[in-house]
Amino acid sequence: MSDKKVRVRFAPSPTGPLHIGGVRTALYNYLFAKKHGGDFILRIEDTDSQRFVEGAEQYIVDSFEWLGIKFDEGSHIGGGAAPYRQSERKYIYKKYVDHLITSKLAYYAFDTPEQLDAKRAEVQNFQYDASTRSMMNNSLVLSKQEVEELIAAGKQYVVRFKIEANEVIVVNDLIRGEVKINSSVLDDKVLYKSSDQLPTYHLANIVDDHLMEISHVIRGEEWLPSAPLHVLLYRALGWEASMPQFAHLPLLLKPDGKGKLSKRDGDRLGFPVFPLAWKEATGEVFAGYKEAGYFPEALINFLALLGWNPGTEQEIFSMEELVASFSIERCSKSGAKFDFEKGKWFNHQYLQTKTNEALAELFMPILKEKNIDSSLEKTSQILGLVKERVNFVAELWEQTSFFFIAPSSYDEKTVKKRWKEDSASQLSELIAILESEENFSAQATESAVKTWIESKQYHLGNLMNAFRLALVGEAKGPHIFDIAQIIGKQECVARINKAIATLK
Repeated sequence: MSDKKVRVRFAPSPTGPLHIGGVRTALYNYLFAKKHGGDFILRIEDTDSQRFVEGAEQYIVDSFEWLGIKFDEGSHIGGGAAPYRQSERKYIYKKYVDHLITSKLAYYAFDTPEQLDAKRAEVQNFQYDASTRSMMNNSLVLSKQEVEELIAAGKQYVVRFKIEANEVIVVNDLIRGEVKINSSVLDDKVLYKSSDQLPTYHLANIVDDHLMEISHVIRGEEWLPSAPLHVLLYRALGWEASMPQFAHLPLLLKPDGKGKLSKRDGDRLGFPVFPLAWKEATGEVFAGYKEAGYFPEALINFLALLGWNPGTEQEIFSMEELVASFSIERCSKSGAKFDFEKGKWFNHQYLQTKTNEALAELFMPILKEKNIDSSLEKTSQILGLVKERVNFVAELWEQTSFFFIAPSSYDEKTVKKRWKEDSASQLSELIAILESEENFSAQATESAVKTWIESKQYHLGNLMNAFRLALVGEAKGPHIFDIAQIIGKQECVARINKAIATLK
């Protein structure tokens, strides 16, 4: 690490919902910044006016607010390097475009889309570069007067970066080490478009990183091919000495098969790929992790370990522990499979750490939707018996419904297996035992019932199975006497009578 203050940025484009891979990139930036006492910045890269989506920026802000990832500067909170939206910074970029043109490191290109398509059809694997630029309609071919006349006439143009052929460009990457790329594989990238007077990603990215004094650029592996171009741009603008250090993170891979994780994988396998629900302009709604019932801290913990290894067996980390443990050098070079089942496991672990009262608070809205009136104390007691069986709060209803509503039917398979010829007569006797028990605690009732069963020499398992079927309606649930204590003596007797009348 140099003495330069650590300043990192997450720079999404507001072209739709935030992908879970972007969340992980932002998380690693945040952890790195906080580990080194640095700043974490949100910059909105909205120079692609054609793909701008209304509401996408607010969605990004809302997502990080839910996740608990806080920015030190950004489009939503301001800061010393404001503005943080590139569309509001377009007055800044033009002078750097002009500098590159004046320095003969960039040039005007007037090629129409039709001309470019024709050249692609003519030249196999066409690339606008040192070997083809002389065939095209640009200021390297046209006279100065022709260029000036075209611009004066309002002819639309782009400015392309002039990349010399056959130069070895070295990128020093904190994760991948030294990466060497020959400049001949690069095309003369468009840096600026006269049509909207906005720079493209490549120029705006470099200028903003320099002016915002970004010390480290931590981004996805998919951006590695653009790193050599950015090295050349830093050099061309005279900023090579202050160039940030690069770190290209491994891809998040499909849970099955090969390739990068996509929204289609989530649709196919039934898991979210966005932090919050997203509604398309068509009205189609895509689920988010929040709506699926994930705790934000569980999702953070899950994502942190997809591509980073703490070097220990520890799996459960608070955000503070992640900050303390994080090291960019321990990030993997290879992609990480997106094991969504492991994500459920993390949510289960965090759910178990919640107090029964905290879970009850989260579960109360579900009870309210079902028009069930239950006290927080009773609900807490119930959830304490079943919470180990679930991964999500929403799953608690399936595990607890019989505490609140008497069974209206009885599972056929369970009846066939558990309801014996003598079940009705034995349960009728059991009613008398229950009614005589003044202390209806689980412990006292269990002791009285088992003493009675032993004295009658009844089959304990058969009677308990029939008792459970009467109270629950199927063969599930926690300890039967815990159930009996919570629903109470009167309800127990009513349910047993109903089962006897229904099942004979």
